[in-house]
Amino acid sequence: MDTDVSGPRVVVGVDGSPSSHAALRWAVRYAGLIGGGVDAVGVWEVPGQEGWSAPPVDTDFDEGEARRRLTRELEDVLGAEPAVPVRALLVRGHPVDVLLRAGEGAEALVVGSHGRGGFGRALLGSVSQHVAQHASCPVVIVRGRPV
Repeated sequence: MDTDVSGPRVVVGVDGSPSSHAALRWAVRYAGLIGGGVDAVGVWEVPGQEGWSAPPVDTDFDEGEARRRLTRELEDVLGAEPAVPVRALLVRGHPVDVLLRAGEGAEALVVGSHGRGGFGRALLGSVSQHVAQHASCPVVIVRGRPV
């Protein structure tokens, strides 16, 4: 699943939520239409290490296991042989910052309408809202299912 993406690139944020899975499927379909590939970006951060005032919550974070979970998630959603090249990227940082950087030069940045954040019932999640306001490329916000 971790293949090189050449040609037009579509970036999608993946966080395990139904709307991120819908965004992933949308990104793959769109990449197929434009003859490109997909960078599926998972983001991790430990509060307290990125300028937060809260103490670290998950000091036993296992990056290798997180990479395996991301790869499994992509295979669960797309199957073992996706229709286009898909590269799994696990990046440390704040989701908005990571997705904005990943979207630079992309044909599109695709996110779910709300993910695993604390306000799951919000009409538009804070990550998708910030990405839509600040991205340097077109942004597509995909709903996982009706709210």
